[in-house]
Amino acid sequence: MLKPLANKKATAPGGRFAIVASRYNAHYVDAMLRAARAELKRAGAKEVEVVRVPGAYEIPVVAMRLARTQAGSLSAIICLGVILRGQTSHADHIGRAVSHALMEIQLAHEVPVIHEVLLLENKEQARKRCLDKKFNRGTEAAQTALAMAKVMRGLRD
Repeated sequence: MLKPLANKKATAPGGRFAIVASRYNAHYVDAMLRAARAELKRAGAKEVEVVRVPGAYEIPVVAMRLARTQAGSLSAIICLGVILRGQTSHADHIGRAVSHALMEIQLAHEVPVIHEVLLLENKEQARKRCLDKKFNRGTEAAQTALAMAKVMRGLRD
């Protein structure tokens, strides 16, 4: 069951965030992007860099470059995309590859990589998770990024 967003009030004074967002299924991804940016702004993020890529499959290579070149200064990388299932297994292959790559990036570079590349069954699920403010996964991604930034700041080397 899909749960509504929690009303979290995390802050990010001075935080730097990157968002890597797919252009494919832009109607849905753009709504998540707007919500994520609004949540980060509300929290006081110092900087939010947005990088657009053609599709979900291209997200990891950009996330990797950001993690490798800016890991010391980034609070988190948020990855946004929407993959809709079709009649073949292609969506499953893309979803698995992206998920595995994003996990590897955050472990290798010790920067939180927030995974909101959604693999959805249909447009109804996409509308609910991307366009409905009560359930928008862009807001949720930003809240997770803020929480992880706080966790990482609190850890010692």
